[in-house]
Amino acid sequence: MTEPTSQLHSQRSIIQLGHPTLRQRARQVRDVRSSEVQQLIDELIATVEQANGVGIAAPQVDESYQIMIVASRPNPRYPFAPEMEPTAMINPTILARSEAMEKGWEGCLSVPGVRGLVPRHCEVTVEYQDRAGQLQQITLTGFVARIFQHEYDHFQGLVFLDRVESEADLLDEAAYQAMVNPERS
Repeated sequence: MTEPTSQLHSQRSIIQLGHPTLRQRARQVRDVRSSEVQQLIDELIATVEQANGVGIAAPQVDESYQIMIVASRPNPRYPFAPEMEPTAMINPTILARSEAMEKGWEGCLSVPGVRGLVPRHCEVTVEYQDRAGQLQQITLTGFVARIFQHEYDHFQGLVFLDRVESEADLLDEAAYQAMVNPERS
């Protein structure tokens, strides 16, 4: 007898800023193919989709491991995000960063209600293990590069607020939504 899909892909609670796990360095995953890691990946995918996020890192669900999901897609929080399949990236490393940087608006599922204008590298080349344990290398650009860098920061115990250069670069969610969706406000 098979389990219902909802049990296989249940979502997790997202911890909020102030929780100590968000400020810890995440540990590397030793056995990518273990059932526990595979279940965590499925739960992260379900959680980021349910929360209208474009990425999530395991520390955000109180699991201090280097696992992230990059899942760009248009949604109410990011109406202009490019579409891509959710991608699990385990134990990633940054091999190269562009010199060019760009400021862009970011939010975080662990810092609800706030958006910040964050400088990030326009392009990053990364290496990671996929969920089958195979080593992958990819160059990410634009918004997807921003998502990766945001999630990678969670492995260092950082949140996007740590990268905002000025309080003038912060908005509440309502002001941000009015700015990006003026016809909806």
